[in-house]
Amino acid sequence: MDISNIIKNLHPLEIKVLLKYSQKDDLTSEKLQKDLDYKEGHANQAFSWLAGKELVTETNRTPHTYYEITDLGRMLAKAGTVEERFVNFVKGKGAQALPKIAEALKIENKDIGSAFGQLVKDGVLRMNGGKEAESTGKPLPKRISIISGLLKKAASAENGQLDKAALSAEEQEAIAGLAKKRGAADSPFKVIERETVTYRLTDAYGKVVEALKKAGITGNELGEVTPQMLASGDWKNGTFRGYNITIPPARIIPGRTNPYVQFLESVKDKLSSLGFQEFDGPLVETEFWNGDALFMPQFHAARDIHDVYRIKNPTHAKMIEEPYLSNVRNVHENGGNTGSRGWNYKFDTEFTRRLILRSQGTVLSAHQLHKAEIPGKYFGIVRCFRYDKVDATHLSDFYQTEGIVLGNDVNLKTLLGFLKMFATEIAGATEVKYVPGYFPFTEPSIEVHIKHPVLGWFELGGSGIFRPEVTKAMGIDVPVLAWGIGIDRMALMALGLNDLRELFSEDIEQVRLRKAKF
Repeated sequence: MDISNIIKNLHPLEIKVLLKYSQKDDLTSEKLQKDLDYKEGHANQAFSWLAGKELVTETNRTPHTYYEITDLGRMLAKAGTVEERFVNFVKGKGAQALPKIAEALKIENKDIGSAFGQLVKDGVLRMNGGKEAESTGKPLPKRISIISGLLKKAASAENGQLDKAALSAEEQEAIAGLAKKRGAADSPFKVIERETVTYRLTDAYGKVVEALKKAGITGNELGEVTPQMLASGDWKNGTFRGYNITIPPARIIPGRTNPYVQFLESVKDKLSSLGFQEFDGPLVETEFWNGDALFMPQFHAARDIHDVYRIKNPTHAKMIEEPYLSNVRNVHENGGNTGSRGWNYKFDTEFTRRLILRSQGTVLSAHQLHKAEIPGKYFGIVRCFRYDKVDATHLSDFYQTEGIVLGNDVNLKTLLGFLKMFATEIAGATEVKYVPGYFPFTEPSIEVHIKHPVLGWFELGGSGIFRPEVTKAMGIDVPVLAWGIGIDRMALMALGLNDLRELFSEDIEQVRLRKAKF
């Protein structure tokens, strides 16, 4: 054993223990708190360090159960138990209905009801013909006086705790029904289970103590110089602890914004700087706004149960706003005032009220149309839910950036400019291509694809110009550009990732690494 090396690495908390006790002493955290004025954490830390240096060894573990009084328990100790107050009230005021008693005593009805049921079993109270609680004249059972005594005893204790081992069998039985391990806010007592760990100094401690005394180390050496010590000059009279300058400094990790959250904020900042207004909406939507208002027929394959998550309770919204319901129904059935023939089927007004988790960000664009300014530009960062097989480029819970631009002068060239901005300036892609697509609510429709260095080509999102069947039903008669871009996929490129699942990693070191890259 390298005694000199051990001494260099001893903390004052350890030194005081070594100099204070001998191998005959049974050492516990409570003993150190009492003898050395340690806090509980300091005592446990001293034992941990000494055990690591093989200067103490564990000799025994004794489990203990304590009952700690809660705020409710302190109130009951002061005001009296519910049963005591209940019986005293009835004896003083005569027979009363339970709600009146609860109101007068300012006790919840459920607590009065529970107390009444138990007191009836005890034969102390009964219900008369007028359905009022009245006294039978029988005194309160001994159990109530025991509980009252326990509450007062715990409330007057310095730490508010009662040791189970110190309670009688009757007291243990009474308190068992009043205590909880978790969620004890509605109980008079909280159960706390601890272990008392006993240690003894090992044979090696003797040589260490001898070396400490020879070096004149007491454990009271100064570990720092404070402004007060400098002002008074007390530092001149003290001795200082040695410092090992070869020990590496502690790792300091400042708080940081999650890189994906920062990426989302950067997208918001970019669009806001271009004059876009942000919109948002609820996660739970109706089939009306999620599909019907976007001219998706109710028999469309994408609206099958396997592509959306339905809400179990409640299953349907109470109503859909007018005149939008009637306008959309007419568009679906016969084209309405749009010049279209519609889908030529009977629109189901029951189906359209069905509640689901929104499956696409375009639902918010549909919401925004009837209240949008012309000209106007709007966007949202939207969380969507869609039944999908999870892989490197697909999630069942994902984000889209959704946007619309309204105005007489907007056209396909304007839309391509926005798509290029998303692909190159935000996602950071160097290879981009535009592919004709099909969506029931836009014509023409365009998909933008980018090339990932590892994953290859994949779709970034869809876009197009809203069909009149969508806009006119909402009172809009100008061209409307629309897009729904997978912002998770843009983040793959921007953050240098190869899998969407890495965006939501629980590995904090990987998150910090991505932060450094971003």
